[in-house]
Amino acid sequence: MLRRTLTVGTLYSDNQKKLKLQLLGSQAGFGRTITAPQLHRPGLALSGFLDLFTHDRIQILGNTEIQYLGSLSAGERQESLRKVLNYELPCIIITDNNRAPKELVPLADKRKICVFRSKYPTMEFFHYLQDYLNNEFAPRTTVHGTLVDVYGIGVLFTGRSGIGKSEIALDLIERGHRLVADDVVIITKKAEEILMGEGRELAEHHLEIRGLGLIDTRSTFGIRAVRVHKRIEVEVQLVDFDPKSDYDRTGLDEHHTTILDVKIPLVVLPINPGKNITVIAETIALNQLLKIYGHHTPEEFNKKLIKKMKQQEQKHLHDLKMRDFLDKDFE
Repeated sequence: MLRRTLTVGTLYSDNQKKLKLQLLGSQAGFGRTITAPQLHRPGLALSGFLDLFTHDRIQILGNTEIQYLGSLSAGERQESLRKVLNYELPCIIITDNNRAPKELVPLADKRKICVFRSKYPTMEFFHYLQDYLNNEFAPRTTVHGTLVDVYGIGVLFTGRSGIGKSEIALDLIERGHRLVADDVVIITKKAEEILMGEGRELAEHHLEIRGLGLIDTRSTFGIRAVRVHKRIEVEVQLVDFDPKSDYDRTGLDEHHTTILDVKIPLVVLPINPGKNITVIAETIALNQLLKIYGHHTPEEFNKKLIKKMKQQEQKHLHDLKMRDFLDKDFE
């Protein structure tokens, strides 16, 4: 599982404009590492209760904390801030464009703890920064495969090297679908049941076709042929055709795979000469769309079949009863 190392300097550079961050003191704390995605308001800690102080989180000073510090004498404020800053804090952010207490920045600079200020109100700031941190700390993994947006369904093609994943993607792109990533797909778990896939920044939207080399999909086919990321909704595992294997022929027995503890549908697709994998891939995507809208073709066909069999059985029983009645008609 991959996780990006997040430093205070990275947090600042990524969010300076978006969160309207202003650095109030030294940059000496830019190298500090942020290890937790949660935010903390240190109201109780500033009042002296430090038993449950979660100092490993980014500390947010809103209107309440700033007004409380303003109510203290200079000596009390100095002591309150000194006790809190003795901990290894990642950084401190003041919201709602509040003025920093004059003792804060000098004390923080001595401890190499960055102090920032934002114009956003506290709750709005919480929402924006928490969304960023949740994304940065989301579980990640990489998969050897190709991800294509087919009719709005994220189809992840996997299989052994050289089986034809990139060639299938190229054919799908030519038919109007969109490439997300080839060779290495970076998968991020969002919320509880959502997997988002994207490519590596260096090889973004490039296809590796054996015998031809690298193809810049965006330059060759235009901007319509690519997208930055896509939710993964089905995995198509390409395998070499084995006449001894028993492949699914009805679709009643659904198969699933698990990525980052999220279960998604799995289609095992045997490859043999003459098979139009591109059209099959489009059909898989359309079939997945039908399921999303409540239509499950194999189950519906099975219900019709069972209903027809019951009707035939009832008709057969009725015919037997009629025959028995006629056999007993002696008049």
